[in-house]
Amino acid sequence: MHVLRDLGLGDLLVAVPALRLIGRALPDHRLVLHGPAWVHEVPGFPAGVPDDGAVPDVLVNLHGRGPQSHERLDALVPDDAPVRRIGHDAPGWPGPAWTDDPHRPERRRWCDLLAATGLVDPATAAAAADDLRLPPPAATDPGVTVVHPGAAFGAKRWPVERFAAVARALADAGHRVVVTGGADDAPVTAAVPGTDLAGRTGIAELCALVAHARLVVCGDTGISHVATAYGTPSVTLFGPVGPEQWGPPPGGPHVTLTDAALRRGDRFADDPDPALLAVSVDDVLGKIATLPRVAG
Repeated sequence: MHVLRDLGLGDLLVAVPALRLIGRALPDHRLVLHGPAWVHEVPGFPAGVPDDGAVPDVLVNLHGRGPQSHERLDALVPDDAPVRRIGHDAPGWPGPAWTDDPHRPERRRWCDLLAATGLVDPATAAAAADDLRLPPPAATDPGVTVVHPGAAFGAKRWPVERFAAVARALADAGHRVVVTGGADDAPVTAAVPGTDLAGRTGIAELCALVAHARLVVCGDTGISHVATAYGTPSVTLFGPVGPEQWGPPPGGPHVTLTDAALRRGDRFADDPDPALLAVSVDDVLGKIATLPRVAG
């Protein structure tokens, strides 16, 4: 079967429960993901990448509501080929209507889709939705504290001077701080005390670093989902989108901080959302002190 999920790292990781359900429901099928080429670098990710021209007999759209995403999958099969389509309602794609609910975790969206289209029963889908864990890779630099100050849009960027204050306090408390980000984040990461790794880690290296870290402090971006996947204690700061939709499941070593009453909700704004600005350095340090294996 062929599955479309062509998004960023965090978006891919919230689809892990659905991908795992698909594999269990159709164990005789080979699960092939149409997404970013680097996905095979994510340790333990439950899907392969295209490696031949085999015509699929099942198409699953975990990317969006269509029509573009449906069309990308439809192009993989000849017009007369029999194929099962699993996705949200669109011409040629029977399925549930797309709905947006800020209080439903995004990981539930895709599991609910599989239940609505009959691939699994609703109870199985609900029980599996919080199973985001991946098997950890081998350790490369265990025990560091990861501070990740960047984000794709300004609305999700907590002020860098606050990240710097948190990093200094953690270093003073004995943490070995590393600062991560892409090459484009270098002007931001350079302002945060610690070993600057901006642009120096690929996906596999970043996952290994986070999987064996003491702590991750970050905004609502992909690295927070990596911490969830490998069970690493984390503090994630939320702005325009609430943790109800994109945060970690309950019960793990993860803390989220925001002020929903102040949320503006424009996720593409250039300036930080007021819900994010309401989080102080002391708020972050106070929550870190409550996390297991972190304080002291």
